[in-house]
Parts: sequence; structure tokens; C-alpha cells
Amino acid sequence: MNFDNILSEINGFGKFQVRLVLIQMLARISMPCHFLLNNFMAAVPSHHCDLSAFNDGDVFGNLTLDQKLAVGVPAEQDGTLSSCWMFSEPQYQHLSGSNSNESALIVECQNGWVYDNSTFKSTVVTEWDLVCSRKGLSKATATIFFVGVMCGAPIFGFLSDRFGRRPLLLVSYVSSAVFAVLSAFSNSYVMFAIMRFLTGMSYAGISIVAVALNVEWFGIEYRTFSGIIISLDWTLGNWLLAGIAYCVNEWRMLILAATSPLILAIIAWRWLPESARWLLANGKADAAHHYIMMCAKMNDRTKFMDDVTPNVLLESTEAQSGDKKYSFVDLFRTTDIRKLAICSGTVWYGVAFTYYGICLNITGFGLNPYLTQFIFASIEMPMKIGVYFFLEKIGRRPGEIWALLLTGLCLFINIFIAKDKWVIRTVVGVLGKAMSEASFTIMYLFTTELYPTVVRQNGLGYTSFLARLGVSVSPLIMLLEDVWHLLPAVIYCAMAFGSGVVASRLPETLNTQLPEFIKDLEKPRVKRTRMKEIQ
Repeated sequence: MNFDNILSEINGFGKFQVRLVLIQMLARISMPCHFLLNNFMAAVPSHHCDLSAFNDGDVFGNLTLDQKLAVGVPAEQDGTLSSCWMFSEPQYQHLSGSNSNESALIVECQNGWVYDNSTFKSTVVTEWDLVCSRKGLSKATATIFFVGVMCGAPIFGFLSDRFGRRPLLLVSYVSSAVFAVLSAFSNSYVMFAIMRFLTGMSYAGISIVAVALNVEWFGIEYRTFSGIIISLDWTLGNWLLAGIAYCVNEWRMLILAATSPLILAIIAWRWLPESARWLLANGKADAAHHYIMMCAKMNDRTKFMDDVTPNVLLESTEAQSGDKKYSFVDLFRTTDIRKLAICSGTVWYGVAFTYYGICLNITGFGLNPYLTQFIFASIEMPMKIGVYFFLEKIGRRPGEIWALLLTGLCLFINIFIAKDKWVIRTVVGVLGKAMSEASFTIMYLFTTELYPTVVRQNGLGYTSFLARLGVSVSPLIMLLEDVWHLLPAVIYCAMAFGSGVVASRLPETLNTQLPEFIKDLEKPRVKRTRMKEIQ
């Protein structure tokens, strides 16, 4: 009798698993609030040069705001007023209808900028004037955060495989809350950037450890459901972000509000169980037996535990091999796991690169950013329900392939839709976002099933590292529109198609037992539909 059989006997989806999901939900709903916070925290409101230096003139002081802008700010080729340039002296001839600028000297903004605060009261952009020649720094705020996630993923993956899922989750909760609060009280851009980096590093633990802990406590027949149910936390967090950002339009308070769920998560951590599967794989049979008994009692299945002793558990997973310590090197030690690591890492890079390329460009569809965020969040719920039935009937690999290919198709179509047709662009963009979210949801579940227990967190840490590398680069791709306005869309489209092709090289995991050790990858995956049939 192996561990999956035992877990099935004590109910692979009961009150114990429901409590596990609800406890982790408290922390996970704050993830999208921080991962997508840049859409609001670093939003760039409409702005123009500060013309207060012109107020010394009696005539200029009597002009209306529109008249001041007409005589003080040059127009771009499309007729809009420049955001980064001003006249060295007021051009009063513009008031009479003359638009001649031949003798006018145009200079960069001399006294800062004036921002439109009708939508955002304050952002990090308005706080430190991250516009015009410094606009790259506003994009860098997202990159800095995701570089932190990228660095934190392998660290938490390694430590979680070494010391367990439960203690590393507490470290993630506490450190994420502390660094997020410190970033809200930053008094310089450098301090803010450092705190956002550390916040991202801490959130990496919540991102990858929670997924593994959930999957390791669910029975085979419920693993698809577990992967979908935990991904709904992201949807709830997206809705929460839209609501919080709409109500709190000051960036410091916005960070604090987005971080507040972590307080409840820290309090509830005491009721969070350790992974019995990890304990067994590391030879800790007594501790594993304790948590399995806890699961059996809560699920009213204690009668099935009469013959299950720590020694039986030890034998069920061949845990005598648990003295070996595993690291990232083991992900490339044998041919089978090396192929798995290369293919899964490549797909993860493309999935994250494309997903955040869409999510971090919500102003590119012509709608109010709050409405776009809400629409993007709302489409996730029906999409994930559809993904669940697709994964149950068809499988992980075809689901991932088609989700990525359809994402690329939507991005390709939007290249040829004019920006003034914002309704069509939004519809196609939302469909692309839904397919991209589907690829993300499937890949999280897929990855936890692909890697053996002894290196599962190392595998998640490694793939998350590559994913966050893709995310870190993704916001900066938008700067390439200065080279060719369609270049960012072409790159995102090509990445989605390429990742879909690579996904075809991954093995199917539908209804298969989770591999416990690396050598299990060399064996054919054992399929089970209902583990209750096996004693």
C-alpha cells in the first residue's frame, strides 16, 4: 500500500483539505495585489511641464489654464500637447490663432511637472517624477519586484525541500508583510526599489510552497480540482485589487491595504499542517503519522488507520532513501529529469512572459484601468471552470499546448486592429488574457505532478526562477515600441507560439501517481482513476 492509497482511504478531499485551502487563501489573495500592483501604484497620469515660472508676467497670470498651455507647451505631431517639452518663453501669438513656432525655443521641463490627479491622487511616478527621460524607472518598479521573486524562488524551493513546507510558509508570510510595509514608508526611490525587491523575494515562497503543499495533500482523483481551486485565490485577489485600487488612490496606503490579508494569514498559520508526503520522503515517519491521523480524524476516517503505523508508512514510500539530501543539481543529473527540467523551464518562461505582458499593459485597451482590471479578473472564473473539465477529460499536455497557441493567436489578431477600435481590441485582449491565465493555471498543476516529491520544491523553485526571469523582462519589452510600435506585440505573440510547441515535449500526468523519487521518472507512470479500488 503506497501513500496515495492511504490518502485515498482517509479521503483525499475532505474537511482537512478544505481547511488547508482556506488557510492558505488568506495569504494567496494578496499575491495578485502585489504582483499586479504596478498597474496602479506606478500608473502614469496625464502630465505637462510646470509653467509657474511664467507667472511673473502680468499677461500670463490672467490667462486661463487652456490658454497657458497653448502659449507655454508645444504640440506633438498628432496635435496633443507635449508631456516633456515647453517653450522657453510664452508664445502669446498662439492666442490669436498663429501656430508659427519658427522662432520659439523648445526646452525640457525646467520646473518639474503638473499631474492630473483626477484618477490617481498619487503614485510612485508623481512622487519621484518618473516621466520623460526617467520613464524607464517607472517600468523598472515592476521589473525590480519580479527580479526579487526570481531570486526568491530557487531559495525558497531549496529551503522548503530541505526544512519542510510549513516553516518556510511562515517565513514567507512574515517577511512579505514586513518588507511591504517598509516599502510603503520609503522616503527615496532607492529605498523603495530595495524594499520591493525584498518583498518580491518573500512572496516567491507563498507562490510556490503553497501549491506543492496543496497537491501533496490531495488524492489522485482530486488533484485537478486542487490545482484549480487554489488558482481561484488569484481570481479573488484580482477582484480585491480592483476594489482596493478604486477606493484607495494614494500609493502608500494602497500598498498597506494590499498587504493586510497577510496579518490574518500569520495568525492562521498555527493550524497549517506539514506535508506528510514530504515528511515520509525525508524519513520522518512519526511526524507524518501524526498529520495523517489528524487528517483521518477530521475526515471521519480513523477506522482505516488501525493497521497504519509509522513503519508501514515508512515502507509505503521507500523512505529509507530519505537520508539523501537533494539540490538543484539533481534536476539535471539524469537524462529523464534533465529533459523535464529544460522543457518545463522553457514553457514557464514563455507562460509568465506572455501573461504579464498582457496584465501589465491594461491601459493599452482604451478603457478605465479599474474597469479593465475588473474585466480581466471576471473572465478568469468561467475560464477556470472550463479548464477543470478540460483537464479532467483531455489532459494537462493538450490543455497547455492549446492555451498557449490560442493566446498567441489573440495577440496576433490584435496587431491588426486599430487602436481607435477599443471595443474590439478589448474583447480580443480579454480572450487572450483568459487563454494566458488558463496556461498559467494548468502549468502550476502540471509542474507539481511532473517533479518527484524529493525535488518537487526544487523543481518549482527552478521553474519559478525562469518564469520570473520572463516576467522581469516582460515590462521592459514595452519600451521597444519606440523602435517599432508593433515590436512588443510581435515578441509576445512569438513567445506564446514557441512555448506551446515546447509544451508538446512534456509527458502527460492525468490520473497518474505522483513520483516520489527521481528514479520513478524512469518507470511508466502508474495510472489510477479511483484509488478506493486498491487496498
